[in-house]
Amino acid sequence: MTEIGPPRSGPRVGDLAPGFTLPGIDASGAAGSWSLADLAGQPVALVFYPGDGTPVCTAQLVTYTDEIAAFADVGATVLAISPQSVESHAGFAADNDGFAFPLLADEDKAVGEAYGVVGPLGFYRRSVFVVGPDGRIGWIHRAVAGLSFQPSTEIVEAIAALSDPA
Repeated sequence: MTEIGPPRSGPRVGDLAPGFTLPGIDASGAAGSWSLADLAGQPVALVFYPGDGTPVCTAQLVTYTDEIAAFADVGATVLAISPQSVESHAGFAADNDGFAFPLLADEDKAVGEAYGVVGPLGFYRRSVFVVGPDGRIGWIHRAVAGLSFQPSTEIVEAIAALSDPA
């Protein structure tokens, strides 16, 4: 179990992941609603990103889309969450030929607050939380400056480690 980045408010490694239900769009662009509770029993990578269409966010989500097979190989679902609207997500996805996972809209930032990723100026801090099949947080990365993102391999290794007690 690893926690990378400066300590913040919000859950820590070993804590139960705060539940949520958010609207968003799926990989095909269809609108829907996603609940963390619906994914119980499987690992989930929660990717909190600051904004649709920004250079680093775009590079991050395109990279994770290109490498989605690695997440699938460890049975993980990826959910990307930002404070923009479903409509903004739809445009962002269309501009990038789609993403391989849902983009969820946390417009009131309640989920971001619950996970401690909202910074002092009200912007999301780029963060990834790995939630294990038991609903507990097994790995956290919180970016210091948000100008880079965690490689898929690092996230996938954290997910795989949750399934391997050795």
